[in-house]
Amino acid sequence: MKRFFGTDGIRGKANKYPLTVDFVLKLGQASAKLFKNGNKEHYIVVGKDTRVSGYLFEYAIVSGICSMGINATLVGVMPTPAIAFLIRSLRADAGVVISASHNPYYDNGIKFFSSKGLKLSDALEEKIEDFILSNNLEVSDKSIGKAYRIETAIWRYVEYVKTTFDKDIDLKNIKIVVDCANGANYKIAPLAFSELGAKVIPINNNPDGYNINERCGSTFTDGLAKKVIEEKADLGISFDGDGDRVIFVDEYGSVINGDYILGICAIYLNEINALNNSAIVANVMSNMGLKLSLNNRGIKVISCPVGDRYVVETMLSNGIILGGEQSGHIVFLGHNSTGDGLISALQLLKVMIKKNKRLSELKKCINMLPQVQKNIKLEKEIAIEQLEKTKIALDKVRSDLGSKGRVLIRKSGTENALRLLLEGEDLNKISKLADYLIETVSRELVSI
Repeated sequence: MKRFFGTDGIRGKANKYPLTVDFVLKLGQASAKLFKNGNKEHYIVVGKDTRVSGYLFEYAIVSGICSMGINATLVGVMPTPAIAFLIRSLRADAGVVISASHNPYYDNGIKFFSSKGLKLSDALEEKIEDFILSNNLEVSDKSIGKAYRIETAIWRYVEYVKTTFDKDIDLKNIKIVVDCANGANYKIAPLAFSELGAKVIPINNNPDGYNINERCGSTFTDGLAKKVIEEKADLGISFDGDGDRVIFVDEYGSVINGDYILGICAIYLNEINALNNSAIVANVMSNMGLKLSLNNRGIKVISCPVGDRYVVETMLSNGIILGGEQSGHIVFLGHNSTGDGLISALQLLKVMIKKNKRLSELKKCINMLPQVQKNIKLEKEIAIEQLEKTKIALDKVRSDLGSKGRVLIRKSGTENALRLLLEGEDLNKISKLADYLIETVSRELVSI
């Protein structure tokens, strides 16, 4: 059982246990020990997002890596998917991303990638934890690594991303508002879209270390929608803090989430016989309407646990090239080995241009069911199994919904919270049932 890692690396408040400088240094040592293989020279790529604590943890983890005789390649502020790409491009042994994704600036996190640009399995994450907890981190004064900084990394990634867009089309007639979330894509995304010919209006592209994800980005699209309408833009594109998620708004300001992106791209790829096995992967939180709409077109939807790492694992084991999550983690395995917001944005833009349709038209191919999602903050660690009254309430709600809806409750893998999802044909009904469950859970949490 993992003690520090969640569904997307280790995450928590910066400078507070476990994310202290001492712990992150040991994390660097433990990861270096894991990735060291033989006597050859080893390299680990290290990137970060724009939050202020990134400096603190960058030097801590690099110190840990170098103390184990492994070299660190520092690329500075880069989106998470860029690190996955750079590991392969630079033939590195592994990669580290210092980021808390969509969380506020006072949080941070650490996630690791293998030499193939894939997030680590549960077993390997447990191995890193075991090295730290057993204090099995022998260092040698005979072997000390070096740290190198690569200034051209941003250009490598931008040029690669541009190659994933068809050469026979460009964005010269497209006006885009791009919300960079004051995060890792603040330079890269506007640059890539501009170099492909689009008229780009960037917003939230002035990070100061504290404003990452602050009322902006993929989890807060109100400002983007307003700007799209104000500028009469064709669409809006919104990234999260580390650039692995993307959410769109259409020309009317309506949100196009990850389920829509998956559905639109799956249908297009299937039409041109480019969707392996006529199937995609989506996690258990995806809307039932996505599955029903795709099934009606002969496309299978394979379900997996929440977390883009599990999406990728399921894709690889089933020979599938497209998968993702409602939150905007979309994986095109032919282009990158993890969720890549920028590449996903270009793939959806390609569908718009090839089919000569606006987003508001394209989204009509997916008939979503009404869905209500709620978060319940937890003051302390607790297992759902402990909530007896909540389990009774859940059974009652499931019985009420029958075969025309569903309810899911799970522990978040990225913060101390419960995630609640209700789905059904009647929005008013599931909203009332959600309120009933929230009240039940909240009351029971107080009594524990």
